Amino acid sequence: MKNAYPIVMSKGKKYIVVYVPDFDCNTQGKNYAEAIEMARDCIGLMGIDYQDKKKALPQPSAIENVEKEAPDDVVTLVDVDFSEYRRKNDARTVRRNVTLPSWLDYKAEQSGINVSALLQRALKQELHIADR
Repeated sequence: MKNAYPIVMSKGKKYIVVYVPDFDCNTQGKNYAEAIEMARDCIGLMGIDYQDKKKALPQPSAIENVEKEAPDDVVTLVDVDFSEYRRKNDARTVRRNVTLPSWLDYKAEQSGINVSALLQRALKQELHIADR
């Protein structure tokens, strides 16, 4: 499920402070790009937490109804795909059945090789994924 939620960005002394009214949460970033990224992360975390608790996600407020606290605040929208966010940030492990020739499994076991860890490293290398 993808939605676009309004955010309010306020320039602080050191950071851009972000308020997400629909989730009543705050975050911050060093610049506007990072602030938007952090807002997307904040909304994503809040959204999947709502889903896990079987709470309905709030409907996004209309951007024209979002009030600024200061004249130089920036009001904009941040899109979040909650299903995609969950997939990208889900750190739980899953069990996969892998088929190996018995001689190869024996050699790996004799060498003390953790086949699961080796498979993870190989998949990350093949998919060009850096460790998280």
